[in-house]
Amino acid sequence: VIGAGLAGLSAARDLTAAGADVLVVEARDRIGGRIHTSRLWPDLPVDLGASWIHGTKGNPLTSLADDAGARRVATSYDAAIMLGPDGSEIEPDMGPAETILEDAIAEASDRNRDISVQEALAASRGWKGASSEDRRLVSHLVNASLEQEYGGPASRLSAWHGDDAEAFGGADVLFPDGFDAITVHLAEGLTIATGKAVTKIAPRAVTLADGTVLSCDKVVVTVPIGVLKAGAIVWSEPLGKARSDALKTLEMGLLNKCWMRFSETVWPDDVDWIEWVGPREGQWAQWVSLARTLEAPVLLGFHAGQQAADLEKLDDRATTALAVEALRAMFGSSFPEPVAAQVTRWGQDRLSLGSYSFNAVRTDERTREALYGADWDGALWFAGEATMRDYFGTAHGAVLSGRRVARDIARAK
Repeated sequence: VIGAGLAGLSAARDLTAAGADVLVVEARDRIGGRIHTSRLWPDLPVDLGASWIHGTKGNPLTSLADDAGARRVATSYDAAIMLGPDGSEIEPDMGPAETILEDAIAEASDRNRDISVQEALAASRGWKGASSEDRRLVSHLVNASLEQEYGGPASRLSAWHGDDAEAFGGADVLFPDGFDAITVHLAEGLTIATGKAVTKIAPRAVTLADGTVLSCDKVVVTVPIGVLKAGAIVWSEPLGKARSDALKTLEMGLLNKCWMRFSETVWPDDVDWIEWVGPREGQWAQWVSLARTLEAPVLLGFHAGQQAADLEKLDDRATTALAVEALRAMFGSSFPEPVAAQVTRWGQDRLSLGSYSFNAVRTDERTREALYGADWDGALWFAGEATMRDYFGTAHGAVLSGRRVARDIARAK
């Protein structure tokens, strides 16, 4: 099994339980992949990758968290405030903005070809007739509900299929002690080799960066599609055409985090979410506060899509300075400097090259279905969040894909 993220660990766990002799090979010096809990602050773990179980009812992560004994704390979208450019609290009527976006998507569905959400908006009747204020709210809505959710920029996100993902019911919950409780639990009893990058895969043979060749009956590839698209792994034989086409079409989205810790909470301590309809679209527009849930003076700022890619070009100091500038615009010039900060750059991480896949223009459920499954007469299998039609781009989708591939391999014997 190539990759010790949620998909790889889930596949390996179920294959092992079925009696297979399994080796998990991981390029990083840690397990988890895009689950990465930082303990740079020893008294306060923070998740640099996935943070939430999104919807606890029926979600496979819920039972895994129960089995792992992992603490969870619910966050609420109702515990939220929205601020205008000058920091004043606003309660705009989002109805017209929602209607403009919904109508634009509906109009795009009548076209004979897929276009991006951005193109659909620009061509829509509602956008053309909207006031500047409504347009700003529409742009905020696109960033908050689509770009932040799927990681893809509106200029690339499919108007037909960009919002196709399904969701579980129930609350969204954080892990106060770190999401890695799940990966540690999944890894129990498995044989895992970390720090071993795979450079070539052939039928029944895997070549590592140090030249070592591992013999095997089957290979399950669960690495992010960003890495596969970059050609980091060489295939000794061509992949099936549908799978190759799917890899070319699917794209990797980007969601980055800026965690900032303060000496005290100097913002409203009764909210989980802070939205800022600031002067620059998509920049420092969404924040999570840990003041209510964990009584911790910590803020988490998000950037997605193109804004995230642009911000990655800056170092930690410059990124934090921009965050403080935004917070002072929101809460006043006396807002303090953080005592510490942690910043992610998933697009520059050579072992992920992005955060998670999204449905770009001309991508649909068939694209993901083509990526999943067997090649080379059953010697090569693919899994991971990108192979999930309904749960792509999610931690639970990764788990479900790993379980699915283990089940299908067992059935194919």
